[in-house]
Amino acid sequence: MNYPKGIRIKNNKSINYANRGMTLENDINQTNEYYKEIEKAIIYKRPTPIQVTKVHYPSQGKVIIKEAYFLQPSTLDYCGIYNGKYIDFDVKETTSKTSFPIKNIHPHQLKHIEQIIRHKGIAFLIIRFTKLNETYLLFAKELIEYINKTDKASIPYNYIKDKGHIVEIKYSPRLDYLKIIEEKLEE
Repeated sequence: MNYPKGIRIKNNKSINYANRGMTLENDINQTNEYYKEIEKAIIYKRPTPIQVTKVHYPSQGKVIIKEAYFLQPSTLDYCGIYNGKYIDFDVKETTSKTSFPIKNIHPHQLKHIEQIIRHKGIAFLIIRFTKLNETYLLFAKELIEYINKTDKASIPYNYIKDKGHIVEIKYSPRLDYLKIIEEKLEE
């Protein structure tokens, strides 16, 4: 690097670009915290139920889980309440530029989504196409409709772009997905 007056500084350290950007889940967590602080909604990340079978105590007050297993299949990632309505959704990321693999949604999750629809709750996916740097909200109705009409292994990007709603990345809230829900409720 060259500084004024001919001073040269040599830096042999390599730059690590890993984890430069926030993950989708971090964006959603930050957004949900913002919604809670301004009392717009109460939405939580659902914990994954596990059974711990082996632990290690390296020092007093510290515990390391060495072995655990899932007690039951988890439903969707997030649930809560907004404007008197129950909300349940999952967040997914894909590196594909052309489609979202349906195998990323497990059969028990699809069953759960269908139950929420039957009970008049709000269910959706938030899907980020990481290589395109685009995030979409796809309502459960459009998701189930597509899956029931096809035997394809993935949902085309163009379908998500057409039927979904772009979620813009902003400073605060990071991903204002409730703005899309508000617009949908007004219809």
